[in-house]
Amino acid sequence: MEIIISMAILVILLVITIRAMNPGGQIAMARNSQRSFHITSILNAIRANLADTRTGTFICANGDIPTSTTRMASGGGNYDIASCLIPNYLNILPFDPSASSSYWTDLSNYNTGYNLIKNSSSGAITVSAPYAELGKTISVTR
Repeated sequence: MEIIISMAILVILLVITIRAMNPGGQIAMARNSQRSFHITSILNAIRANLADTRTGTFICANGDIPTSTTRMASGGGNYDIASCLIPNYLNILPFDPSASSSYWTDLSNYNTGYNLIKNSSSGAITVSAPYAELGKTISVTR
């Protein structure tokens, strides 16, 4: 009987400990941190491209950064930014850690899962992570 009571107490303590640690939430926070790092890296690479031109114009075969929210990915309807940043500013384009549609294969086959927009009046560039977890909004504007 004492063993059963001891086991019950241990199970209760274990359940309380696991709930307090919230491993799912911790993993989601880690992915959000990774997203934040990714979009900052992408924006830093874009800013380096702008600085290299010395004119404030983003040099890219696909034209200037769009003024409407657009996914950074290969294929139609997206903004294909990879060749503009790789290999001069980044080794590979980072992609969302948990979005099932996000991946990197090469310059012509990728989907970052991140969005990009340029404010037409101020010229500010925003990179955002639409798949952020825990109700967070992750974006960086410069």
